[in-house]
Amino acid sequence: MERITLYHNPACGNSRGALEILRRRNADFDIIEYLKDHPTREALGKIIDILDGPVADLVRKDKRFKELGLNPADYADRKSVVALLLAHPELMQRPVVIRGKRAIIARPPEKLEALF
Repeated sequence: MERITLYHNPACGNSRGALEILRRRNADFDIIEYLKDHPTREALGKIIDILDGPVADLVRKDKRFKELGLNPADYADRKSVVALLLAHPELMQRPVVIRGKRAIIARPPEKLEALF
């Protein structure tokens, strides 16, 4: 089985749920706590290239997004999403799970079952 990468935030219930599913499946995986080890431009580009769904889905439109006074319509393309997540990695949707040439946002965590 291909090694899996989990972009993880331990404070997030969905992220913890994805971690639990990976452990139950005895999957080989690496954890990247993206709030400690911020994704690079290259890593974000790779995620976007293989992401199931629109690039805009990678951005959390939560309380922090609103506090920053951001407009969702401004973050619908690759360039703007990468720039935003480099400046504010806390706005990256979670968890992101990568296996091979596919990345998904496992929200809810059961969505990651599609990778198996």
